[in-house]
Amino acid sequence: MGLTRKRVLVTGGAGFLGSHLCGKLIDAGNDVLCVDNYFTGRKDNIAHLLGKPQFEAMRYDVTFPLYVEVDEIYNLACPASPIHYQFDPVQTTKTSVIGAINMLGLAKRVKAKILQASTSEVYGDPTIHPQTEEYRGNVNPLGPRACYDEGKRAAETLFFDYWRQHRTRIKVVRIFNTYGPRMHPNDGRVVSNFIVQALRGEPITLYGDGSQTRAFCFVSDLVEGFMRLMATDDEVTGPVNIGNPHEIPVRELAERIVRLTGSSSTIVYRPLPQDDPTQRCPDISLARRLLGWEPTVKLDDGLARTIDYFSTLLAERS
Repeated sequence: MGLTRKRVLVTGGAGFLGSHLCGKLIDAGNDVLCVDNYFTGRKDNIAHLLGKPQFEAMRYDVTFPLYVEVDEIYNLACPASPIHYQFDPVQTTKTSVIGAINMLGLAKRVKAKILQASTSEVYGDPTIHPQTEEYRGNVNPLGPRACYDEGKRAAETLFFDYWRQHRTRIKVVRIFNTYGPRMHPNDGRVVSNFIVQALRGEPITLYGDGSQTRAFCFVSDLVEGFMRLMATDDEVTGPVNIGNPHEIPVRELAERIVRLTGSSSTIVYRPLPQDDPTQRCPDISLARRLLGWEPTVKLDDGLARTIDYFSTLLAERS
């Protein structure tokens, strides 16, 4: 194991996705440095890792340069839900853009391989369906979501410019809707919103008429996609869509969660937020071909595991 053990930096490592990635990297025999400023990341997410000798946690903001020796970098740092990234939109843009510059600079200095956690938000409100990696998007650069959408688009630009100019070894993954244990209970996203409301017996809030579609990928499947992309040859840069290609209406998601929780919650309707996409679904042909990857966790199974997590969390807080 000593010959294959890597030193891996995970920015945003105490977040929902980052904490699962840190655990999987340790299980694979690596040393992991988790960096997070705890704006949306939580210490509880990594509490089970703190006693492990292969794990180290550092409170740090990626908008400042970081000087460490690592072999691989997973750049996940950035609030990802509208409630959180719109709280301080200037800082969100800085985290995406300056954070990318700092992590790419680190990767260049130490000759590390670096993966950027980009997002399906780079496609905006898409005019083609499903979305392929070649699609250039339909993004409003002036709207309330632009700090995240355009920040991530600029980060992708920087990654490919570092690759072209400095031959930095880059990987870019575009994440579609992901869910699972350790989601932030107040992130405003549909899975966590619906589950918390159902468990509390509160009305479930649907924005629009509920006909807008989403495709939901369980977190363990997503992390597997990350690691498979990182393991590819240097010629494979991405971007690669990672997500579930099977979409459902948001109204059906709400009905499933009510059924799985045994809740008496009713559904109430609210106006659709500005620039909220009506469809979001990945074409994962490239992930299948390059990585041999596709999601394996069925929606009801993943929802049941997520409901168990939130049920325990709410019980502890009551």
